[in-house]
Amino acid sequence: MVAKTQFGLEELLATELKALGATDIELLTRAVKYRGDKSMLYKSNLHLRTALKVLVPFTSFYAHHENQLYKRVRQIDWEQYLTPRQTLAIDATTNSEIFHHSKFTALKTKDAIVDQFRDRYGIRPSVDVDDPDFRLNVHVHDKLVTLSLDSSGTTLDRRGYRLSRTEAPMNEVLAAGIVLLSGWDGHTDLLDPMCGSGTFSIEAAMLAANIAPGKRRDFGFERWRDYDGALWSQIKSEAQHAERKFTGRVVCSDLEPAAVDIAQQNARRAGVERLIDFRISDFFDSKPSGESGTLLFNPPYGERLKEEGIVDFYKEIGNQLKHHYAGHTAWIISANAEALKFVGLRPTRKIKLFNGSLECRLQKFEMFAFEKHRGTEAQSS
Repeated sequence: MVAKTQFGLEELLATELKALGATDIELLTRAVKYRGDKSMLYKSNLHLRTALKVLVPFTSFYAHHENQLYKRVRQIDWEQYLTPRQTLAIDATTNSEIFHHSKFTALKTKDAIVDQFRDRYGIRPSVDVDDPDFRLNVHVHDKLVTLSLDSSGTTLDRRGYRLSRTEAPMNEVLAAGIVLLSGWDGHTDLLDPMCGSGTFSIEAAMLAANIAPGKRRDFGFERWRDYDGALWSQIKSEAQHAERKFTGRVVCSDLEPAAVDIAQQNARRAGVERLIDFRISDFFDSKPSGESGTLLFNPPYGERLKEEGIVDFYKEIGNQLKHHYAGHTAWIISANAEALKFVGLRPTRKIKLFNGSLECRLQKFEMFAFEKHRGTEAQSS
């Protein structure tokens, strides 16, 4: 199997897979390759927080031109995978001097499949790009074509809880990855002070309570011809029983009441509303309630450094952290590398990530309790 992910989250995904019991784990770029049985396939879709897709490669071949691609695809017995009355969709990615256009590659693949059914039965599967019964992934590297069954269906970041979104929502997989990268242990406070749609808070609460991220959605494999309903029911039941009580604290706040309302609605759908403390508050007027904790920020990036207020905004974040959050650790993700410099704190870690198509830096800032240390030293002297 191949689990696809976002750049920078590959090692986290490999760790998740190891915990599930996967074998022969191999890191790729934006993906992890591994082995497992049907149970592992189902568990991967249900449990992986940092995966976008779970693919099952089943054949590969070399094609030197489009007609050869068509011929090789048509030679496969597609009745193993779908019936002529089902719907299908083809996703293609190409890195080839021969196959320049992924959409055309997908079209030729689709033609080969439906032509086989039409010639056999006089009817053919129809295309449904939004909700197909069968989704095929085509990957072309130079002349090598790999066909994979897409077991996930819609991408796994679509957890099913975020029906309401603020203007610039963060991908759920990226949010979960940042929570994991932060090393938050679920015991200290996790603060989401510019919450937007509440994705950091919801993913953190689901992680702390061991709630499977795919609990509230359907998957592509449920429409496969070899689907094992009894096995799937067992795996879902085991996941339900593995959920645990969370006694820590996640604080989800924003200056905008509408954002907090959206975050609360999303948390309710995710089943974690009771695990999160929702507040309408301005971070720049805030003070922590504990001596330590983790803060996660996805502040506005601004298209240009000259954008009004963006530099001052990042300066204010740094000043507030420095003066009021001693003993805490903050993680800030931004696509604005220049603005990040104005936080005014020295990052102890920098990680390259992507938020959509935007290249970002996730930076870690540790606010040491200097005054407390100096006071202890003064008392001891």
